[in-house]
Amino acid sequence: MKKLFNLAAAALLFPAVAFAGPPAPHAAGIESKDYQWAKMEGELKEALAKKGNVKRGEETYEICGACHLPSGAGRTDGTFPQLAGQHSTVLIKQMADIRMGLRDNPTMYPFAKEMTEPQDLADTAAYINSLCIPLDHGKYEGADAAKQIAAGKELYEKQCKECHGVNGDGNKEKFYPVIAGQHYKYLLRQMTEIRDGHRRNANPDMVKVIKPYTNDQLVAISAYQASMTMPGAMCKPKGGKKK
Repeated sequence: MKKLFNLAAAALLFPAVAFAGPPAPHAAGIESKDYQWAKMEGELKEALAKKGNVKRGEETYEICGACHLPSGAGRTDGTFPQLAGQHSTVLIKQMADIRMGLRDNPTMYPFAKEMTEPQDLADTAAYINSLCIPLDHGKYEGADAAKQIAAGKELYEKQCKECHGVNGDGNKEKFYPVIAGQHYKYLLRQMTEIRDGHRRNANPDMVKVIKPYTNDQLVAISAYQASMTMPGAMCKPKGGKKK
């Protein structure tokens, strides 16, 4: 674990720097005609079959907390997503995809590759699931926020809620992420990358839905999703009871 702690400490000083080392592998993603989303094999299948150990996961999460914060809150500027409140299956899938080179994330890869066994992924996800959900997150802050949120709600209810749910709580069994209460700028960036074909581990069904959306529509949908409350155990307000 000493190597993990050293990397985590370095990340605290240089959170946006990808550390030198071998490049990430490059698996065939959505650009390939043979691509199968959430294919249950290899490390993903093994990690999902493991029972996560929260205590051990606290140790493996040390390296994640450097960027995603010890609370799992991520960064409100959207640089790093909020992890607290996310489905364990989604967390495991994204870590496995990054490790195998199916999702391109040069900043996270040097850290993700240090989790050497499927059990590490299961433990880390279990610990993240034990965290309370932060009360505050990055939201759309434009003067037209009410208008954007209303427009986003209309778009969301037409096509997004079928998979992500009325309340944005996703679907654990189908690897659909919780999107309610995620940072606005992170949501916008990810949806833009999916639409534009840069998120190689994207769900093809979502790509079909999101492909026709304009930049303005993605702003509105992201504003609405960020305005929602992430389901689960919220953290206690300072000096008060749990919300």
